[in-house]
Amino acid sequence: MKKTNRKIQIGVMGSAADLKYSNKLEELAREVGRYIAEKNCVLMFGAEKDGDSLSTAACRGAKEAGGITVGVTYGKGKDVFETQYTDIVIASGLERGGGRELALVLSTDAIICLNGGSGTLTEMAIAYQANIPIIVLKGTGGWSERLAGQYIDERNRLLVEIAENPQEAVDLALKRIDSIK
Repeated sequence: MKKTNRKIQIGVMGSAADLKYSNKLEELAREVGRYIAEKNCVLMFGAEKDGDSLSTAACRGAKEAGGITVGVTYGKGKDVFETQYTDIVIASGLERGGGRELALVLSTDAIICLNGGSGTLTEMAIAYQANIPIIVLKGTGGWSERLAGQYIDERNRLLVEIAENPQEAVDLALKRIDSIK
């Protein structure tokens, strides 16, 4: 990959609040965001319009650590939940269920996943198809846990890697990004 001054963009994918994740998971997501900011990377996330998510929690952590955050939202308009933590909002004009997720994931250099329902599953599949490193935080449940340590299909294209803690997740993402360059 050609050397550039562009900042590395790490996506954080995870459950929306309607999946009723724990406060512990929310804090882990915040820690992931803080480490992304401390490594001088941009945090990319699926900006929700109508409620909280683990991705938004990661966004808060990144902002608290002085980082840059970019939220990709669905539909039109830039009004998103927790606007004060989002530096840049990209209104994809697309809906949930593949469109917004495609624009979000293809804008990342790696993704870190915590828990997750169908949206996170879609994001992981897109990253797999695009050879974008996928890191999951161990013990967080959902699709992240189900796919941890596996290949998504028999092509064995890209292993879904497991990290023990938020710092290791970010370090592993950076290591995998570096190995692609």
